[in-house]
Amino acid sequence: MRLLITALVLCSVGILTWPATQQEQAAQDGKKPANPVVKTASEFLATLDEKQKTQATVAYDSEKRVKWHFIPLDTRKGLPLMEMEPAQKAAAMKLLKSLVSNVGYEKATKIMGLEGVLRKLEGPTSHERRNPEKYYFTVFGEVGPKSHWGVSVEGHHLSLNFVLQGNKIVDSTPQFFATNPAELKEDYLPGYEKGLRVLREEEQTGFDLLASLDAEQKKQATLPGDLPQEIRGAGEPQPPTGEAVGLAAAEMQPEQKELLKAIMTAYTSKMKPGVSKGRWELIEKGGFDKVAFAWSGADRLGVGHYYRIQGPTFVIEFINVQADAAGNPANHVHCVWRDMEGDFDLPLAAK
Repeated sequence: MRLLITALVLCSVGILTWPATQQEQAAQDGKKPANPVVKTASEFLATLDEKQKTQATVAYDSEKRVKWHFIPLDTRKGLPLMEMEPAQKAAAMKLLKSLVSNVGYEKATKIMGLEGVLRKLEGPTSHERRNPEKYYFTVFGEVGPKSHWGVSVEGHHLSLNFVLQGNKIVDSTPQFFATNPAELKEDYLPGYEKGLRVLREEEQTGFDLLASLDAEQKKQATLPGDLPQEIRGAGEPQPPTGEAVGLAAAEMQPEQKELLKAIMTAYTSKMKPGVSKGRWELIEKGGFDKVAFAWSGADRLGVGHYYRIQGPTFVIEFINVQADAAGNPANHVHCVWRDMEGDFDLPLAAK
């Protein structure tokens, strides 16, 4: 019965389906998006009563805007899906769709649904802690076609942060996705069957690039010291500022460079086409050959591993070292894309 209820909950917020959004189709057709973010955010706020609106809206210059994390918390900034009526949930999910690509929406909603899997694995004591509707929506500042404003969507294992100038997304970091279990070892819910790996591309392409390296390249790519136990700067308003380490793209063969680009694309493809294109333009301007790939740990699933990809304008970190909720080793992924020019549309010096 609990699994049935969870499945119904996921359906109620649109988590089990993710048709191509109108914005993406418009982008493909070269037309103006049918649902720009100002429209979807305004429609979402219009569904809320005054108490809910107070909870869902925060001043743009509030310190809360740069507070983010992906761990389970009793509460967060914003209004959670679990405190919304069905029409409000639908509007919230429509807002999320207007901010990310179809790929990003699919992965984000799948991550939300994994809370139902964790509830099953961890038992009755986790009923409140593991809730597919415990994801919080926050709007920062005044929404408008000429306004500088922001949105965050956050809960366990998901933190999406956006700054907009009118309808244009001008910053989209930190961008954090994670999964527990990383790979499902049995069937749980419709859409959550054995073998599912929500972040498969992010992990497997890393293994593929590592396997393509010769002995000298692997030596250059290997990070010194012990295997990291977490991504760096978790919850910090700005990314770590250390220099890129590892094997530079300039030292890779053409097919290896393509694998490196494939890993990076697994992250950029979660964002809207214009945002993804902007990231790649900055990467090319900064010099793709300066992008470095670094690895630590095992070269196979089930044993802890970590990689970092860093260029002048961005840093990616991926880690899989923790056991999943069933005790399977190294089956719990965290991965993030951060802006080396400053997250939250703030310069690195502004903490």
